[in-house]
Parts: sequence; structure tokens; C-alpha cells
Amino acid sequence: MTRNSVLEGPLQSVARRAWQTVLVTGILAVILGILILLWPDITLLAAGIIFGVYLVVTGFLQLMAAFGAPASAGLRVLSFITGVLCIVIGVFCFRDELASILLLGLWIGIGWLFRGVALLMAAISEPALPGRWWQVFFGVLTAIAGVVLIVWPARSVATLAILAGVWLIVLGVLEIIVAFGVRRDAEALREAVA
Repeated sequence: MTRNSVLEGPLQSVARRAWQTVLVTGILAVILGILILLWPDITLLAAGIIFGVYLVVTGFLQLMAAFGAPASAGLRVLSFITGVLCIVIGVFCFRDELASILLLGLWIGIGWLFRGVALLMAAISEPALPGRWWQVFFGVLTAIAGVVLIVWPARSVATLAILAGVWLIVLGVLEIIVAFGVRRDAEALREAVA
């Protein structure tokens, strides 16, 4: 039995690449969360730039998933919308007006809510998806994080930074766990097919 099959199916190919994307996103989220917690009193401009970079990177990764994954049209559209929304929110974060702090919290919450729903829908609609239950768990947790930011938007830079920093660390650690779960399930699927 060989581990490198020439006849790798599309699902195995996506799973092999997907865990790496989720891992990078998780590591970035943890690093960003730690940096934010170390300097909770940073200016809105700095917070906007940090959040903007994270959201733009996440948005581009979602767009890559929308165009690279062999999934149904609905899932591709949902990934595309999530990616575009993250990029738009990321660009919005580059603004330096202090009055936009409340909107920044709302936009981040909306972005996390959309991302959580997209992950949840992808996991529910694809029964053969490797790491499916990790995706469901992470989707629900991301959506909850989004709702928390929407319902209780931060009124100061420090509050937003602490809240977002903690959520980013939690979500980043969970993304790292999900990445290795997807990797393990993809390996098991590859071995079952081989």
C-alpha cells in the first residue's frame, strides 16, 4: 500500500491542502490575539491595521477556497461572499477615525458570524468532509463569537482589543486543533481509498 497514490481524488486533494490553510489562519489568529492583549491601549489606527491585515488575509484564503474547492455552487458562493466580506471589513479597519470603533466591533462580529455560518453549512452539507465534526464545532464557536461582538460592541479601544484578543486566541487555538483533525481524517480517508 503506497501513501502517495497517483489517483488522488478531488476530496483528498482539497483535504490535504485545507488543513494547511486552516493551520496558518489559526496560527495568525493566536499571534494577533497575543499581540493585542500585550498592548490593549493601542490606538485605533494600530488596531485597525492589525485587524485589517488579519481579515484581508482570511478573506483571500476564503476566496481561494471558493475558487479551488470542488464543492457545490452554493458552498462556493457562500465562501466567496465570506471572503469578500472579510476583505471589505479588513479594508474598513484601515480607517483612522475614532468614531468608527463601535462600527469596527460590529463589523468584526458580522464577519465572524458569516464565517461561522459558512463553516457550519459546509460541514453539514458535505457528509464525507474530513474533519466534519471539528468544522461544525468551530463554525458554531465562530458564530457565537460574532454574536457576542454584535450584541455587546466595544465602546473603547482597550475593551475591543481585550475582547477581540481573547476571542482570537481561543478561535486560533481551535483552528489549529481543527487543522490537525482534518489532516488526520484526510490521512485515514487516503488509507481507506488506497
